[in-house]
Amino acid sequence: MKLLAISPHLDDAAFSAGGLLASCVDQGWAVTVATCFTGNVAHPTGFALACQLDKGLGPDVDYMALRRGEDQAACEALGARAIHLPFLEAPHRGYTSARMLFAERLPEDRIVDDVAAALARLLATERPTLVLGPLCLGNHVDHHVVLEAIRRSCAGHTVLLWEDWPYADREDRVAAMPAVIEQLTRETRARRIAACAAYGSQLGFQFGGVTAMTERTEKITEERFYPLDAF
Repeated sequence: MKLLAISPHLDDAAFSAGGLLASCVDQGWAVTVATCFTGNVAHPTGFALACQLDKGLGPDVDYMALRRGEDQAACEALGARAIHLPFLEAPHRGYTSARMLFAERLPEDRIVDDVAAALARLLATERPTLVLGPLCLGNHVDHHVVLEAIRRSCAGHTVLLWEDWPYADREDRVAAMPAVIEQLTRETRARRIAACAAYGSQLGFQFGGVTAMTERTEKITEERFYPLDAF
């Protein structure tokens, strides 16, 4: 059995589905996390640079190399394999403010075509039993790109969508019935926390630090997953 989690950013799969990923590994599944937006820009400027500086990382830091290293550590904590696709995050594609990241996709932003083609090739190689992806709670433009690419490329595959966390904490319950509810055990919750903690560059921005992330995660009892065709 093979599970392929298609993550927009270097943290989304672990943040949102780390318990299920750990549980599947424990059951003998081969688990792979493929992250779409991990490409480098040598000299970021403007809003893209500000996103880096806001996390306390200077302009000389290779931000995406740092994040890919964090992702490798997170996947090791889960027992999963990491794949990094080379596409650029929204701040490098003409989205010049935080507001734009959660608004309509720019008409000139056609990255979904390339992402869908890459996912089709990946699916043909991996032949997963189950595919996971984002439900797009929070409405981040990169999450919507990945969901549309999944719709285009995953015909014939079983696809379940996770509740994007930590956005899920701020959203009402999803107006659909989950197809899978993963009850977290002490062990799988601990593995999810360990994986999330590996993303050190993101924890202050997202949660206020590792302690706050851990406290929030310890309150999570289940992860819910929804069929693609329900949305």
